[in-house]
Amino acid sequence: MSELLGLFDYQFARNALAAALLASVLAGTVGTFVVVKRLVFIAGGISHAAFAGLGFCYWLGMPPLLGAVVVAVLAALLLGGLGDSRARSRDAMIGLLWAGGMAAGIVFIHMTPGYAPNLLVYLFGDILTVSRRDVALLAALTVVVVVILVMYYRPLVAVAFDETFAAVQGVPVRRMTTLLLVLVALSVIMLIQVVGIVLLMALFTIPPLIALMLAQRFILVLVVAVAAGLVTSTGGLAGSYWLDLPSGPAIVLFGTVLVAVIRAVLWLRQRWIAERAADTPA
Repeated sequence: MSELLGLFDYQFARNALAAALLASVLAGTVGTFVVVKRLVFIAGGISHAAFAGLGFCYWLGMPPLLGAVVVAVLAALLLGGLGDSRARSRDAMIGLLWAGGMAAGIVFIHMTPGYAPNLLVYLFGDILTVSRRDVALLAALTVVVVVILVMYYRPLVAVAFDETFAAVQGVPVRRMTTLLLVLVALSVIMLIQVVGIVLLMALFTIPPLIALMLAQRFILVLVVAVAAGLVTSTGGLAGSYWLDLPSGPAIVLFGTVLVAVIRAVLWLRQRWIAERAADTPA
């Protein structure tokens, strides 16, 4: 344990911990809306489309995250504009963004003079390579996302659970859905740094799944999801150090095991309660 704590004498370890904390906030809050509204596939499409912007800015010699932010937000606006009424068109567009974004990103990186970067860093993440500038950018994005969630909390919750009822109540459903997708896009950029594009959807879903098993009220689900994201990211980070594993996959595997353990404990608890009720004389 002392050896692990000694790592925080180094800047890269402090940056990694800061990124993990910020990722926990986004995975817990935005991820809960993604799971409740069933936007996981859309989040995957946005994340893969962002790879095109990432590769384009790398080709231009600009910060790759800047291009990823622009393309991810544009993809969110495009998908939000299609709406649920054109589900078939939106599904096709998600597939196009998914494949086209990855292909374009790889082509731009291939065209860049010099040695091509290690694509595994972008695909599977490496939280240990996060710089202080990245942490500052990610902190700013997290603040923006959280502030918007607080400002539009009630309409976003209404749209997430029941769009028809929300429309009857006068909520601008299309606008709120588009706003939620933009928040997803901004969160995607954050989580790419932690687990990469391929594993990003897992970090969007694991903390909310844990929270939905442990809490009932939506506000409590958000709080528990943030806590679950914190345990998942820091636990996976520690496990990657002790077992000498890549940080991104270690975080996802730790979260997956955590979901399985919690589910098993709750199942055993339900069986125990049911057996006690059956043994209790009428």
